[in-house]
Amino acid sequence: MRRSPFRHAVLCAAALAAASLWAGGAAACELKRPVKFAGLDYDSAAFHTAVAQEIVRTGFGCEVDRVPGATAALVNGLARGDVDVIMEIWLANPVDAWVKASEAGRVTALGTTFPDASEGWFVPRYVVQGDKPAAPGLKFVTDLKATAQVFADPEEPTKGRFYNCPAGWVCEGINTKKLKAYGLDGLYTNVRGGSGEALVAAIESAIKRQRPVLFYYWGPSWLVGAYDLVKLQEPAFDEAVWAELKRQDSPARATAYPDSRVVIGANVDTVRDAPAIAAFLKAYTTSSELTSRMLAAARAAGITPEAQAKVFLKDNPDLWKRWVPADVAAKVAAAL
Repeated sequence: MRRSPFRHAVLCAAALAAASLWAGGAAACELKRPVKFAGLDYDSAAFHTAVAQEIVRTGFGCEVDRVPGATAALVNGLARGDVDVIMEIWLANPVDAWVKASEAGRVTALGTTFPDASEGWFVPRYVVQGDKPAAPGLKFVTDLKATAQVFADPEEPTKGRFYNCPAGWVCEGINTKKLKAYGLDGLYTNVRGGSGEALVAAIESAIKRQRPVLFYYWGPSWLVGAYDLVKLQEPAFDEAVWAELKRQDSPARATAYPDSRVVIGANVDTVRDAPAIAAFLKAYTTSSELTSRMLAAARAAGITPEAQAKVFLKDNPDLWKRWVPADVAAKVAAAL
């Protein structure tokens, strides 16, 4: 990816300023306005946004704001400066707006939210195993050609139903192309809801009634951690096939999703104007396993991402105190 001279100069200046702040201790909030976080609506992003906001608010003394919206719109807002920080950019499958804004030097990646995210198509285990499995031979995505009636769409019963990503998400387009490449687009209704919550509601409703359901999902997530699911096998990830899949409207081949490094995206002006906050976000890192545990615990307790963020901070001081100077850590701990 082309490196912008402007972006390079901004990052160097921010690094020097942050180093002096870390050495001398953080002062009042560097920004004279709220720090604006992207309000992505799925669970892992909501949790990490809440963690970062709690540290910025209590440790750096800043007001924080959450800007709701879809991924592409929020990344465009990040490039314009309407948003300061977005806690999850999936680098294996980035939205086009991120690629363009990064090449233009308007946004930059800071810390790694988690390095080991994964995506795929799932069914509950009771569909393929158990006392009366509806599709005992289902193992590969290509096996779905023979099981459309197992996942019958109540609104179009001659077809199966596949629960795709919400409309507007990058994965929605990828999954739509995969349906074509695997020869399934004429056999399954491609259901694209309006939000991550709608997707979860449809999946949970079927699972609670022990009905067959076929859907796309990702990890880390509370859903993958909470339920016994089987990820259907696809051809092993192939970079050339993946590039072809993304480039063409009707690709002839498809491949498994690559495991993804997920990073924190920031507006370059924010990095320049708030170097101490940028340094914190650059140091921020967790794992998929830890995130899933936090999400599952929050779901079981019925608490908000904001409440679970405080639980995380209370229970994992050895981790998050590495991300900030000692005086900032002390303020966060005192607020808890």
